[in-house]
Amino acid sequence: MENQTTDRKYLAQIALILEAFGREVEVFPEDWEKRPDGADYLYRAGAVLVRDEDVPRVVELFRGGRPDEGGIGGVTRLLLPDEVPSEAPEDPSPTQRFLRYADLRLGRGVVTPEHLFYVCPSVSPCPATEPEEVPPGIPPDPVLPTPFLSAGAADGRGVKVVVLDVGWSDAPAAYWLSGVTGDPENAFDGSGRIRPYAGHGTFIAGVVRAIARNVEIVVKSYFTAAGAMWEFDLAQALDEVLDLAPDIISLSAGTRTRFDLPALGLDVFIQTRLNRVNGLALVAAAGNEATRDYFWPAAFPEAVGVGALADNGHDRAAFSNFGGWVDVYAPGEHLVNAFLTGDYECTEPPNTGQLRSFQGMARWSGTSFATPLVAGLIAGRMSVTGENAKQAADALLAFALTQPEPGTGPVLRAGDALASLGQP
Repeated sequence: MENQTTDRKYLAQIALILEAFGREVEVFPEDWEKRPDGADYLYRAGAVLVRDEDVPRVVELFRGGRPDEGGIGGVTRLLLPDEVPSEAPEDPSPTQRFLRYADLRLGRGVVTPEHLFYVCPSVSPCPATEPEEVPPGIPPDPVLPTPFLSAGAADGRGVKVVVLDVGWSDAPAAYWLSGVTGDPENAFDGSGRIRPYAGHGTFIAGVVRAIARNVEIVVKSYFTAAGAMWEFDLAQALDEVLDLAPDIISLSAGTRTRFDLPALGLDVFIQTRLNRVNGLALVAAAGNEATRDYFWPAAFPEAVGVGALADNGHDRAAFSNFGGWVDVYAPGEHLVNAFLTGDYECTEPPNTGQLRSFQGMARWSGTSFATPLVAGLIAGRMSVTGENAKQAADALLAFALTQPEPGTGPVLRAGDALASLGQP
C-alpha cells in the first residue's frame, strides 16, 4: 500500500467503524495507528471461522468453543472459550493467540479470523473520496444512452442485477432510475444531515442504469453499520440474494485478509452456492488501497474483479488496487450520478468538518463505481446476444484484453457492450 502518512485519512475512516462496532471489532496489527500503511484487516473479537468438518478438532485443540447461529452450511462461526491454552503463542489479543495456536498445530487457513467487510469508497485505509458537490442540472457521467432505445440496443432489458450495499433511497429527479427497487436506507442522522456512506447504493444503481437503461435493479441493505458487515453474515446475505434469481450480483465491498488467504466464509459460498448456479456473474470492486495485495471477493477467480481507471481514461486511478488478480479496469474517478438531497458533513481529512450541500446528484470516485459500470456492460451485452451473464462477462474480458492500457492492464469503457460485438 502506498504511504498514507501525509493525510492519514484512514484514521478517520477506521474510527467510524470502531465507533459503530465497539469492542466487538479489533484491528490488525495492534499498532495500526502508528503505521504509514494503516491496518491490514479488521476482525471480530472472540470468534473465528472454521469449515464445518474441522469444528470437532478445533474445539478439541482450543479446549472449548461454541458454534454460533446463522450463516450458511459449510462454515461455522466459532465463539471462542474464555481461557486460552497456556501453550498458545503470546499476543496482546486473545483472539490472535487462538489463531496463532491453530496455525502451529493445524496449519494456516484451517482457522481464520472473521473479517469485517466494508464498502469501498471510503470505509478503509484508502485514498478514494467522499461525495463531492456538482452544479445543479449536471448530467450523469458516463453519459446516458438515448431514453428511447431501439429493440436491438444494449440496454439490459430482460436482465436482473442485485446490488448488495447500504440500501436504497429514491431519487425522483433521476429519471433513469425509474423502476429501481430496494430496501430503504437510513440515510439521515438525528440532525437531518446525510450519514457517511448513505447514497452509495443509489449512486451505484445510477451507474448501472447509465450503461444499461432498461436493466432491472434491486438494491439490498446489508452494510448498515458504518458501511460494514461481518464475513459470516455476508456469506448468508449472498446466499439470501440467490433467492431473488439475479443474473448479476454487483458487490462494491470487500477486505484484505490475514496472510492474504481467501476469505473462508465467501470461499464456502462461492464453492457451494455460486458455482452451482449456471451463468451467474459476481462483479466485485478491487478496493481503493493502492496496493497489489489481494482484496476479497474480487480476487476470487470466479469473480470479476474491477479496478478503477483515472479521469483521463488511460492510467490506473491512484487509489485503485492492482495486480494480476484484477480482471479489468473501468472508469472510476470523478463519476457523476444520482445522490441524495441534503447537507453532508465531511469526516475525512483534509476536509473534516466541511459542509457540502447536495441537490440529488454527486461526483464520486472509487472502485465501488467502476464495478457497476462493468455490471451494466455485462447486462447490456446480454440483452443483445442472449448470452448468460458468465458468457457475456467472459466475452467482455476477452475484448478488454484487445485494448489494454500500458502500465494499467485490460480496460472496458462505457460503450464497450456494443464495441465488443464490432458495433459502434
